[in-house]
Amino acid sequence: MSAAAAEVPAAIAKRRRHPSSHREAPFGFAMIGLSCLFVAVFTAIPIVASLGLSFFSWDVISSPQFVGVENYQRLFTDGPVLKSFGVTLGMALAIVVLQLTLGLALAVLVNQRKLVWIRTIFRTAFYLPLLASTAAVSIFMGYLFDYKFGVVNYYLGLLGIPNVPWLTSGLGAAATIVLIAVWQQVGFTFVLFVASLMSVPTDVLEAAQIDGAGPLRTLFRIKVPLISPTILFAAVVALINAMQLFDQPYIMTKGGPGSATTTVTISMYQKGFQNLQFGYGSAIAIVLLAAILIITGLQFLAARKLVFYQ
Repeated sequence: MSAAAAEVPAAIAKRRRHPSSHREAPFGFAMIGLSCLFVAVFTAIPIVASLGLSFFSWDVISSPQFVGVENYQRLFTDGPVLKSFGVTLGMALAIVVLQLTLGLALAVLVNQRKLVWIRTIFRTAFYLPLLASTAAVSIFMGYLFDYKFGVVNYYLGLLGIPNVPWLTSGLGAAATIVLIAVWQQVGFTFVLFVASLMSVPTDVLEAAQIDGAGPLRTLFRIKVPLISPTILFAAVVALINAMQLFDQPYIMTKGGPGSATTTVTISMYQKGFQNLQFGYGSAIAIVLLAAILIITGLQFLAARKLVFYQ
């Protein structure tokens, strides 16, 4: 037994001295370096630049002028911008709830199929909308839900139902945008939940079946707690994406009717790129980032009591 134990460190040391490990190390460090460079160029540096610019007044034409926290003071007294935060939060919560609920329901239904090829077909079908361009989907859906010439209202008219103001009423526009965002993003949570449900130990499910647990009780008392880490991950990702909602409301309604679908990102775009108030637009972006960080932190705090780690 002692001889075998002595061979293990020797084998590890021999593997460390193997020439292939020395050749692989530079390649690994190169890949890590490229990832760090990508994050620095496209994430870290823009965030730092936006933070610095938020303390200036700059219209691109003239030189930047330092104004301190004036942009932030203006933001917290700007009614339309504050309203856009409320609109964004409401739409984000609706998107997250629907996305998680539909994703889990579809995953449970598909996971009950015994044939692997059927599960593969469903996974592909539900994931395909995620691969489509959000701008292209928004343009297509804008025509589809048009009040006068939309296909949806056309077929509703054949059933004797009057035209529905999908995009021309405040509530209708918000609900339509939420449903379209959920339809395009639900494939991501669906694939996550399918993979997570397949990893639930079969012996636990068999024990629950022997004890007389029905399908619903098995789902909510066993499966959901066991896949709760995946649910937390899906909720965090979905909320971060929903808080940055821009393409659908901007392309389909331009933030209207009125300001019913004006999200924070649309307000930021209008102030920065349309009004050339880049300092103020950067302040809005920084406050949005802070809001996302706070909400994400609250999610992780709630996860301490709600998430079960095996």
